[in-house]
Amino acid sequence: MASTSKAISNSAHQQGQTCIAFSRDGKIAYTGGLDTLVRIWHTDQGEDQEPEAAYEADEGITAVAAAEGCWLSGGHDSDVRKYIPGKAQFNGLVMSAAGASIRCLAVDPSGKRVAVASDELSVKIVDLDEITNVVVLEGGHRKRIRKTTWHPSGTILTTSSSDGTIVAWNISDTGAKVENVIDGVIPEVVDPESPEFMHDCSAVWHPSGQYFFAASRTHEIVAISRSTWTKTSSLSDPNTVGVTTALALSANGVYLASACNQEILVWSVQTKRVLWKHPGTPNAFTIQIAFSPTENLLAWTDTEGVLSRWRDAIPAESPDPVRQTAASSAQGTTTKRKPTPPLWGEEPEADAEGGDPYGDDWIIDDLGDGMKDEPEGAKEMRSGDGFVKEMVSITKAQPAFQPGSTPMENKKRYLAYNMVGVIEVTDQDTHHIVNVEFHDRSTRKGYHFTDHFKYDLGSLGERGALFACPPELDHPAQIIYKPYGTWSTQGDWTYALPKGQRVLGIAAGGERPMRSLRDPSSSGGDIQGQGNIVIATSSGDLTFLSGSGMERIVLGVEGEYVTMASAEEYVLVVHRPGATTIDGSQSLVATLISFEDFQVLQEKPLPIPKGHTLRWIGTTDEGAPAIYDSAGYIHLMIHHRRPNRAAWVRLMDTNLLERKQGKDESYWPVGLSQDTFMCLILKGRQEYPGFPRPLIQELPVRLPFRNQDPVDSPIEERIARERIHVNLARDALGDELTSPDIDKREVELDKQLIKLIQVACKTDKAPRVIELVKRLHFPNSIAAASQLAGFYRLIGLQEKIEAIKLWREQNATPAEEAREARQGFAYDDAPLARPKPFQNFNPPPKVDRPGLTRSAGIVEQTEFTASSVAIRAGRSLAPQASASRSTSPEGKRKRDDNDDDLSSNTFDVEVKRRAVGESDAAVPSPKPSTCIAIQPGRAYILIIYCRQPIFSEDWARSQEKSFCKKTRAQQTYPEERELF
Repeated sequence: MASTSKAISNSAHQQGQTCIAFSRDGKIAYTGGLDTLVRIWHTDQGEDQEPEAAYEADEGITAVAAAEGCWLSGGHDSDVRKYIPGKAQFNGLVMSAAGASIRCLAVDPSGKRVAVASDELSVKIVDLDEITNVVVLEGGHRKRIRKTTWHPSGTILTTSSSDGTIVAWNISDTGAKVENVIDGVIPEVVDPESPEFMHDCSAVWHPSGQYFFAASRTHEIVAISRSTWTKTSSLSDPNTVGVTTALALSANGVYLASACNQEILVWSVQTKRVLWKHPGTPNAFTIQIAFSPTENLLAWTDTEGVLSRWRDAIPAESPDPVRQTAASSAQGTTTKRKPTPPLWGEEPEADAEGGDPYGDDWIIDDLGDGMKDEPEGAKEMRSGDGFVKEMVSITKAQPAFQPGSTPMENKKRYLAYNMVGVIEVTDQDTHHIVNVEFHDRSTRKGYHFTDHFKYDLGSLGERGALFACPPELDHPAQIIYKPYGTWSTQGDWTYALPKGQRVLGIAAGGERPMRSLRDPSSSGGDIQGQGNIVIATSSGDLTFLSGSGMERIVLGVEGEYVTMASAEEYVLVVHRPGATTIDGSQSLVATLISFEDFQVLQEKPLPIPKGHTLRWIGTTDEGAPAIYDSAGYIHLMIHHRRPNRAAWVRLMDTNLLERKQGKDESYWPVGLSQDTFMCLILKGRQEYPGFPRPLIQELPVRLPFRNQDPVDSPIEERIARERIHVNLARDALGDELTSPDIDKREVELDKQLIKLIQVACKTDKAPRVIELVKRLHFPNSIAAASQLAGFYRLIGLQEKIEAIKLWREQNATPAEEAREARQGFAYDDAPLARPKPFQNFNPPPKVDRPGLTRSAGIVEQTEFTASSVAIRAGRSLAPQASASRSTSPEGKRKRDDNDDDLSSNTFDVEVKRRAVGESDAAVPSPKPSTCIAIQPGRAYILIIYCRQPIFSEDWARSQEKSFCKKTRAQQTYPEERELF
């Protein structure tokens, strides 16, 4: 993360190689450059100081160093000069390299000796008290020596050469010899005029003396063990890719500072993680960097000749970079083991040098008192006690990032780059120039403005552009939203966070405009609103606001926020609910939160391979969430509209693209559609797109199927990919059955399936044909498949296809089944209304147990019961109606006009069965009702014998079947007989 303090800069020297060194008390900083000057800076003064300068050199200065009682300088004039401490007063020559440029000066820990490296193949160690006492180290390198450093004990000297080797020299009183040669770690640089020759390749020893750090040729910072002279670990950051140009360790070895890509990084040596960052000088790279030996100060020089001093580079709440702490002592230092007491208790005296007869390969307890019980009251004193609060993590956790954003490079960067448009930022030192451009200029109009807040986050939505700036001094973090529409009087609005909080991520969502947003009239624009705003803060929450600035809700993030992207209906939030795993997994989870009611629609872990990180998240044209990781995989969330039923499908593997074969390139995602992956092409080790803005490339989307059949494989891949998008479109239908677009796409799918069916019929693969026929959508397509089977004379197969067609006609269509499934999902996920315990005083619900039901009497109602008055009245009218009818000569009667009235008014009376005990009307019945006891579990058939029909047979034949059934139920029942 970026530090809150800022560095002060001074133009110290002309452009080119520069160097820096602190005095042993840390009060003075010496800098040298190609202008032949050495400037003396007081660290307690500001950027307005006028430094003293030493003018004795004839050519450019390449190295400076501070010793006990003097300071030294060396340059291209081959001389090493000595000066009075803290002053520009010349005090004599130390040595001359006879025409070879001085490359490095290294003073031993005691401050009495200096190792001089030059273009010669040897290193000279000069005693500063007696300059005639010189030790020459020869035979270790084949090419000129670039850097040299001392071991903290002063007994080992490491030299780094242009041939790519590091030689460890054992310096003793009797002489010097090569202890080990380390090859293949640092890069080989032959040309001394190249910029790479100025990069720092020195072995930076840790104060414990157990290992040293070096910038490797693979763009990593590696740790080399003192005992084995092999690589033991490395420091790398996924967000920082590039060559390391400078290295320095703090006085106590807790922190390591490095320079990479015009940026200063401060690492934790214990956790091997980047803790803080600070931007360097634009258009320049840092050559040398140094920690102050006595205070919290970090300084560096670059190729622009600028001296930068970063005071309070380590925040006050973190361990001090100078004072010895638990972090600096827990490094496993090598020490002398005390000898074992003899049998009779007499202690052997140590030798003159305090040595140990058992050797020096014993390691003390590097935990100290870490295994003791924590004293009482220690928990209350943890904050601000100076102890390390970091946990060792095997897998570095991916930090928060903004999709489509790039870091500042050459005073330019992208805040957002998506399918809506681009936000470009140009740094003008005192302010920023923000340029917003859109791909579709007919809908939205681009603009630019001057940014005095220096916004570092941006998001382009369908309804407006969102920006956020970090807190600085007394100014809190702030968000500004700029809607695209200009028809309303309400324009931009701002939202400030409380002091101490930062903005980690922002997202602007909203529906796509139905008409142009460039209409400035009072009736312009549309009525879909100004979208939705989501803000992720450092306090662990998500703040939802409307497009007009109204606060809606604040949700807590269940873990560590990583990134998010917004769509029309929801926001996709990626967070880490716990810690990373030991095997390289980031353990990221994606959550879909609805804008309407803030319910969690989906919550799925991200399918990122182990050892890789998330690079981009966004949405497709259909509104489906999509992700892209560092392994080159694109995943799409299918069924995201079905609550808790989503799944990640691997939509594309960019490593399988034909254009990538034999090329070293990567891809910067911009957007994703059904068949196209929109991206920017990055060449070589390029991590971010640069300027001028590159063109968006369209790459075809192909599912990573492994079938290599030249005929079937392309068709199968196209069918599977199209079916994914058809299902996404169906999920958005709701209660509608289908749409013209879906029907058109299903017709195209059936055409592709028919091609596969034809190939299967030709090769006589009947099971495959049956499987493909079941996937067809329309009856006409099934009929075409049946004709294909008949054409190839597969009669049995044709009969099975016809059976499938008949079964499809008798059952629901695929569209109807899909709609029923959507309705079923909504029913299954409906929340259950449960009463609270001990608060439900209603009667218990009725429990239906059919096997325990008692026998119930059933009363058969006849025309003589009280409830059949209307039937008897109708029967009395029947003879009159019969007498009034006349028959035709053919023996058929003619209907009167009153028949319809009689049937509609008199006989639409339904005879009902009533339970025993139910009261009837007061009209007495001439005959008692016949009661039949119905036993549960037994079947009965009632055969009804009619003595005399109520109506004539001719009249009954002229009625509808349904009406005849009703009239039969209104006849008398003389007897009932049980059959079973």
